[in-house]
Amino acid sequence: MKKRYLVFYISIIIIILLVIAGVTFPDSLERITSDIQTLLSNAFGWYYLILVTIILVVCLYLMISPVGRIKLGSQDEKPEFSRPTWIAMLFSAGMGIGLVFYGTSEPISHYAISSPTGEVGTDQDIKDALRFTFFHWGIHAWAIYAIVALAIAYFQFRHKKLGLISATLYPVFGEKVNGITGKAIDVFSVLATVLGVATSLGFGAVQINGGLSFLFGVSKNIGTQFIIIAVVTVLFLISAWSGLGKGIKILSNANMMLAGALFLLMFLFGPTLFILNLFTNTIGSYIQTLPQMSFRIAPLNEDIRGWINGWTIFYWAWWIAWSPFVGIFIARVSKGRSIREFVFFVLLIPSIVIFLWFATFGGSAISLEHNGIAEISGLSAEESLFGVFAHYPLPLLTSLTAMVLIGSFFITSADSGTYILGMMTTNGSRSPGNKVKFTWGILLSLIAVVLLYSGGLQALENMMIIAALPFSVIIALMSISLLKALSDEAKQLGIGRIKKRKV
Repeated sequence: MKKRYLVFYISIIIIILLVIAGVTFPDSLERITSDIQTLLSNAFGWYYLILVTIILVVCLYLMISPVGRIKLGSQDEKPEFSRPTWIAMLFSAGMGIGLVFYGTSEPISHYAISSPTGEVGTDQDIKDALRFTFFHWGIHAWAIYAIVALAIAYFQFRHKKLGLISATLYPVFGEKVNGITGKAIDVFSVLATVLGVATSLGFGAVQINGGLSFLFGVSKNIGTQFIIIAVVTVLFLISAWSGLGKGIKILSNANMMLAGALFLLMFLFGPTLFILNLFTNTIGSYIQTLPQMSFRIAPLNEDIRGWINGWTIFYWAWWIAWSPFVGIFIARVSKGRSIREFVFFVLLIPSIVIFLWFATFGGSAISLEHNGIAEISGLSAEESLFGVFAHYPLPLLTSLTAMVLIGSFFITSADSGTYILGMMTTNGSRSPGNKVKFTWGILLSLIAVVLLYSGGLQALENMMIIAALPFSVIIALMSISLLKALSDEAKQLGIGRIKKRKV
């Protein structure tokens, strides 16, 4: 077994064993993962809240600190991609399918099914529904991506280290990162990535199935979802074969155009004034209550604590599980950016776009239900978006556009995932071979199918939360390592040093 492929073979063996267990004992897998997920959410909820908030504070510090002038590469390095393409690529990789899946279903759930404050259907609950949706998808989520991506990009392009998670921990572990310790860290990173990406692929398949069911009466079952995953697998493997500069770049720009078109249709044909007022009000309340939401754990209220476990803790775990994949990808396309520019754009620009998206789609869904026009909350999560479209102009056009967008996001996420997994399991190679990428592409699809087969969306969520816990420790160590390295470099360069005036 070649040392370069050691992480690849170990990870493959573990994933194959998981696939076999899921096929052979689906009920047992779902029950065991559900029990572990419940235990972790109850025992480590406080830990997730504190860790993610600290990560956000670190990112804000780096954005305003003098070290923000340091570039990810040499100081005269030029970015590889234009800024619009760069933003499109990080956005598509970061949240594509989930954004479409939860665009209407999360706000309407908070408003009409299970409120974060315990009361549903009130005027105040409309505001709370959007406020907590912004909280789950805003700067906290992107801070997790940013810190992982920044650490990888800094050590890879500034210090010429390998593009691996383990390489970012050299200031903490020293030469151990080149041995068993480093390999173990990379294997954990691979497993978190596989389960995080597979979760999104499962969501995408379920929502495409939901759209076909709502529009054309196609059965909603694992057989249909398997066909959808199989078709999309062929498409994203073709894209993966074409490489980062072609396939992913083209698809990322296409995603932004499709998402922009869908957003404009909904914004113009939906309750536009209500959307604008709701967006403006929610931004204010989001900023005002951000510290309180960041540490909200409800120790004396079991119902609200259950809501926090099911939504906030779930999301923090999801973003953590996705962070090695998204972080390595964003790092790969961010060479030549300054730390300040990097943190500003990664942290704030996608968050603002996401806020507009949820205000538009979630606001339109809430408006229909609040005014008694339609009971969107009665639809399944995967059908709610199409249920909203049915009550506004051009329902068939918007529904078909949404399904194409989901498919495109599906391909981009899987395409990016195969590339990143290829890098992670070939000792940081920036051009992993097609055989390696194809292997990971097929395994990603198999994991998505197996988890759907064993327990549907809940099984996907359970496995992702379990995978996130060990990697959260790695993220904490990466943050310490990055701050230590930047502090040392700042001293060497004299950055932030106060010059004494001559009297």
